[in-house]
Amino acid sequence: MAEIGARTWVVSGGRVPFPSHGPEPGFTGFDQLCVLNATDREAELALDFYYEDADPAGPYRLLVGGRRIRHIRVNDLIDPEAVLLDRPYGCVLRSPVPVVVQFLRQDTRLPGTVALTGTMAYPA
Repeated sequence: MAEIGARTWVVSGGRVPFPSHGPEPGFTGFDQLCVLNATDREAELALDFYYEDADPAGPYRLLVGGRRIRHIRVNDLIDPEAVLLDRPYGCVLRSPVPVVVQFLRQDTRLPGTVALTGTMAYPA
């Protein structure tokens, strides 16, 4: 099977929704990167985050096994520093092997509502 995906992906419209309303963890607002590694090799991801009014953060290092998926909640990224909540950001994801990346957001800022949206990241 031919390798699918790209080695560099970009999300330009990130913003972790905050605060959340409703019981945790099901109603916690989040941004999430869904990564598919269809190769036989492990992917060591490096993520860098860019802000409009702060220095870039990263790289955040994560592994995705060969022929596996991994859902990465941006809210949970704390090393080398916590990703800023409720702040616009852009993210660049780099991988040594081709992967496919989808971006998801769950927004629960309004009491009694859950908005879920998803889009493909941009393969660079």
